[in-house]
Amino acid sequence: MHNRFAFLSLSLALVGSSLIAGSFAQVASADDSEMVYELRTYTCNPGKLPNLHARFKNHTMKLFEKHGMKNVMYWTPVDKEDTLIYVVAHKSREAADQSWKAFVNDPDWKKAYQESIADGKIVKKVQRQYMTPTEYSP
Repeated sequence: MHNRFAFLSLSLALVGSSLIAGSFAQVASADDSEMVYELRTYTCNPGKLPNLHARFKNHTMKLFEKHGMKNVMYWTPVDKEDTLIYVVAHKSREAADQSWKAFVNDPDWKKAYQESIADGKIVKKVQRQYMTPTEYSP
């Protein structure tokens, strides 16, 4: 099992940067000069990360797209338990604000959220950072 993990880690390290660059390239185009990326880190209550994964997989990602957010990539750190890190893209900072407002007010989100926390709150801390690509970014 350890060798399989080591091989997977090495494989991801070798192709990771090209995968990430490719994911971002699919989101942005030459006429997207205002495009912003949002990096979000969710720290879950102990043992609740599987619940968060289920909520994203079954509800959240679709609702993000519905409200104009582009899912870019999702990660779980190897050195932090109960953590999810992801990036979504927005056409502009103003579009991000509009998308988040629509998302949190969406009845489907409210229902999914309430159902997902029936056994207790999942997320205890959310951090976010808006970013724009540098001129030399691939």
